[in-house]
Amino acid sequence: MTLPNLAFFPQALLPLHIFEPRYRRMLQDVLATNRIFAVAGLNPAAAQDENFEPPHRVACIGLVRACQENENGTSNLLLQGLCRVAIEAIVDDEPYRRIRIRALTSEPGAAPGENAKLRQELSRLIKLKLRLAPGGAEGMTDLLKTVEDPEIFADIAAFNLCDNIPVKQKLLETLDVNRRLLLLLQILRAEIDAVVLHLRLQGGLPDDHISLN
Repeated sequence: MTLPNLAFFPQALLPLHIFEPRYRRMLQDVLATNRIFAVAGLNPAAAQDENFEPPHRVACIGLVRACQENENGTSNLLLQGLCRVAIEAIVDDEPYRRIRIRALTSEPGAAPGENAKLRQELSRLIKLKLRLAPGGAEGMTDLLKTVEDPEIFADIAAFNLCDNIPVKQKLLETLDVNRRLLLLLQILRAEIDAVVLHLRLQGGLPDDHISLN
């Protein structure tokens, strides 16, 4: 699947509603075999023909963990990310897109202790951001507490807490785990600085009266 405004990560859980005929056919074939398919973000910079959906070069394959077919032929499913992949070629677009891929492997980029420290700092900043600007993702901190591996931690945090799609795609394409953690830290610090500035400008006024400040 090539989807707009999405970057799918390993270990992330992605709910999908399957309704297009091509994807219904794809899902039927997937469930009859290995339950695995790829999800790529749509690359708007390469979209010159409205009938062609150019994918980003780096995508993620996922495993169908659960699937419920509805009476109208549509399906709701939960896809869990497995592995980054590089799209080497589009083999066919009929009846649905099929691609040739190559698995991508991350590199630590630093000593385990260094990445573990960055993971701890990232966890601290996530808690701080959610305390300053609650946004419905508070339960994510409880999930991330159980994740010790810095790479898995970074991927789950990027998928669930980063709203900037181009930045998420950059994180997906970053195979150096240390660089990925540092980039996430940079993003979080900038977001926290923006929230702190907003709160200072707002003073004690609620959001719907900020224009009075």
